[in-house]
Amino acid sequence: MPTPNPDALDFLLSRRSRPAKTLTTPVPDRATVQKILTAAARTPDHGKLEPWRFVVLGAGAMPRLADLAEQRGRALGLDAEQITKGRTQFDQGNLAIAVIEVQKPSEKIPPLEQTYSAGAVCLALLNAALAAGWGANWLSGWPSHDRGFMEQALDLAPHEKIAGFIHIGTETSTPPDRPRPDLGAITTWVET
Repeated sequence: MPTPNPDALDFLLSRRSRPAKTLTTPVPDRATVQKILTAAARTPDHGKLEPWRFVVLGAGAMPRLADLAEQRGRALGLDAEQITKGRTQFDQGNLAIAVIEVQKPSEKIPPLEQTYSAGAVCLALLNAALAAGWGANWLSGWPSHDRGFMEQALDLAPHEKIAGFIHIGTETSTPPDRPRPDLGAITTWVET
């Protein structure tokens, strides 16, 4: 018989991201961030390629990223609402970890599986931060898909891209739970 871990299962059954705009200071210290990153790095990585890396963005980096998001939004011809939305996650941020997908040449592991692993590390990072007692939220948005932003903000190489920004901080309010998927509508059982 398997040995259950009811505390871990209860956490997963009740976990809830906290909206980034509700996160404030204090933020975790470097040692705590290191522990959260260590937990996240235990993600399945499809052939031990480690097709991702982390960039920790402190409060001092946020104004530069906000300004760059605004500049890039204007250069792309985005409307004012889109530009504001791209800028706001950095204007309001105090600590974020950019998860960088790093595509690596492999005969065995296709690029799509490396992308899956980068997404999995985002969720592992989010859950590790929540499990450590912090509020956390996984954001992307147009800046994370804009090549110019990637290169100027984080100096990414051509084979790298942003999988997401995990914002971490002290939550100011607990959001209400939201409707969850209807398992009956999305689950198929195949037994023969």
